[in-house]
Amino acid sequence: NGNGPGRPVANTNLNLARVLCGAGAASLRYDKFGSADPDAMSEAEEEALDQPVDPLVFERQMAAAYAELVAQPEVDPERTVILGHSEGALFALRAHEVLDAEPALVLAAPPGTRMLDLIDRQLSEQVRTAEAQGGVGEVTAATMLSDLRAGRAAVRSGSELPETDSTGLFDANGADYLAWIDSFDPVELAEELPGDTPVLVLWGDRDAQVNEEEIDRLMTGMTVPSGWTCPAPTTSCASTTTPPAPPPSTRTAPSHPTSPRPWNGSSAVCVRRSPDRGPPAGLGRSPGSPGR
Repeated sequence: NGNGPGRPVANTNLNLARVLCGAGAASLRYDKFGSADPDAMSEAEEEALDQPVDPLVFERQMAAAYAELVAQPEVDPERTVILGHSEGALFALRAHEVLDAEPALVLAAPPGTRMLDLIDRQLSEQVRTAEAQGGVGEVTAATMLSDLRAGRAAVRSGSELPETDSTGLFDANGADYLAWIDSFDPVELAEELPGDTPVLVLWGDRDAQVNEEEIDRLMTGMTVPSGWTCPAPTTSCASTTTPPAPPPSTRTAPSHPTSPRPWNGSSAVCVRRSPDRGPPAGLGRSPGSPGR
């Protein structure tokens, strides 16, 4: 449902599913491997969490979930959308490579930088805030930030991880996944989307994890069409002459492209709003998000 230890009742994905249901759209959500409720895990699943995992398992999960959705008799396979929240937006941006389809995309609070850079900024801000409030001492803060930089450098270089890590982020079981997910630059993924892919980007201006600078960077990889109005003062949509994209449809695409696609300007709409405001009035036909 989009919950975690820090936010056990956030229900982000559940809320998105409810919004889609209210709009008459069927949806399927699933737990990424290792993210399910620990109380509901079998003994075999718990043991598997202590073992290294091939990062491609997560791609296969998305492909299996998509196949299950379009196999339902109530679902029109020609009108499908992949919705990715936060890190999940990176999977959504790669859907056309992983699936035998090119669905429309909804990117909710998507990262705009490589994953380890995002983690570095997030943790650095948290440590400095805690230090300023007296929650951690100067030495502890300096140690955590030093361990963060050392761990990031080790993962990116493929070298041995440091023996000590006060952040708890870097271990042998997760290093391969971190290196894999960090290899994707969101802007490059956006530039490589098929040219007629409709994309809706959602972001709340009080998001504590993804900031406006990252959203602005991501949007440089896409073309924002004219003709869309976003009434909230916190909303900004650039204007181009590209018309809004047609309703989403699926088409066959190579599962494993042999070379990167050139930049092709996928149509995108960026909605920025404060959580205090209701959904933008001009976007009634698109899935909305109660957001972060």
